[in-house]
Amino acid sequence: MDDCCLILITLLFPPVGVFMMRGCHADFWINCGLTLLGYIPGHVHAFYIMYKRAEAQQPFRYNAQPAYGGTVA
Repeated sequence: MDDCCLILITLLFPPVGVFMMRGCHADFWINCGLTLLGYIPGHVHAFYIMYKRAEAQQPFRYNAQPAYGGTVA
């Protein structure tokens, strides 16, 4: 699903956004509880889940630095 659509859905109803990202697992139920306790905690948790998902999808970037502290040629 496109990230723009997912952000819009998460803004309107956070548990639906988490359900679309993670399915009906613990994160979904935690988000439902947080949303019932307050709309803002549900949003914070939903966007945290979205951030962790995006972080996991990025490739590992290796920054090559020489061991002796010199410059890379």
